[in-house]
Amino acid sequence: MARKAKIDNSKLKRFARKETSRKQDFRAKRRFFLIVCEGAKTEPNYFRGLEKNLPPGVVNTIELAIEGEGHNTLTVIQDAINAKKRLENQGRIIDEVWTVFDRDSFPDQNFNNAIFKGQALGVHCAWTNEAFELWYLLHFQFFQNGMSRTDYKAVIERELSQRIGQPYNYEKNNKDMFTLLQKYGDIKQAMARAKNLEAVFAGRTDYANHNPCTKVYELLEKLGF
Repeated sequence: MARKAKIDNSKLKRFARKETSRKQDFRAKRRFFLIVCEGAKTEPNYFRGLEKNLPPGVVNTIELAIEGEGHNTLTVIQDAINAKKRLENQGRIIDEVWTVFDRDSFPDQNFNNAIFKGQALGVHCAWTNEAFELWYLLHFQFFQNGMSRTDYKAVIERELSQRIGQPYNYEKNNKDMFTLLQKYGDIKQAMARAKNLEAVFAGRTDYANHNPCTKVYELLEKLGF
């Protein structure tokens, strides 16, 4: 029977140290984003679609936890803080906490205070005024006039119907919105248009009156888009 070659114990120890160091270095390069959405379906579904389509340059360096609370603007910041504590108690290291919420029909004070609270507690706010669907529309063209949330559905249907070549019916809980926007829209243009909208209100902190405006682009920039 052939004798098994013996490996120097010091070499095994060096290899183990290198392997441990490699794993630790790999973990150190990963960033964990907690995204807490005000809505229970529309926004979480969009970001879950995004999670499956992260850019090649970051797909192995970013990890997402996406939660949809279905609460309201007043509680979304606290929801995010609670979620962070829960995940940290499970041993997760959270690098950035983001909230996603709309102006909707909530009182101005509620919307503004949610943003101020987030700023004070280190919670990033990817807010939209008036509705999250504004972010969708910016994938197709620049919209500078304020729009009621009830009008977004018809415009999204018009834009997608033209590009798909057949009638399209928009549903808020559609799980394929990210894929549709990626295929028929332009995410880079959406980000550029969002920045242009934001510039209109530069220096102002009356966020409830920034209509239309969306900060969703800031989160996507952090995610490598």
